[in-house]
Amino acid sequence: MNVETILSTKGAKVVTITPETTVGDATKILKRARIGALVVSDDGSNVQGILSERDIVSAMAEPTKRTGLLDKPVNCLMTRDVLTCAPEDTVQKCMSVMTEHRVRHLPVVHEGRMIGLISIGDVVKNRLEELESEAGFLRELIAS
Repeated sequence: MNVETILSTKGAKVVTITPETTVGDATKILKRARIGALVVSDDGSNVQGILSERDIVSAMAEPTKRTGLLDKPVNCLMTRDVLTCAPEDTVQKCMSVMTEHRVRHLPVVHEGRMIGLISIGDVVKNRLEELESEAGFLRELIAS
């Protein structure tokens, strides 16, 4: 199974914000959309960074960053070195990258443009579906 399959099921919609969006506005968007990360992009397809709940919590834990945090632009907090994946990447490869680098979201990039976003939840759901399918096949094989 590959990333393209996940996107075909879940869709390619990605919630993005600009680097100038305030942290306060970003938190409202995260809450409203019920998501854990926002891709930072000026044009909706060029990945400039990613802002996760973890980035915000980490900043809140540092007294020097906490003051006026909600009024600061997200480019002060965002992760700039964003790990990405390609549509043809396998689910297993994405799981490995997410586990090794302790990230929960990977923008899907094709020919330099973002075409979607997968989360650890998407990857786990897909893997569980694969395992259920394999178990069903084995049960049928044993029964016949």
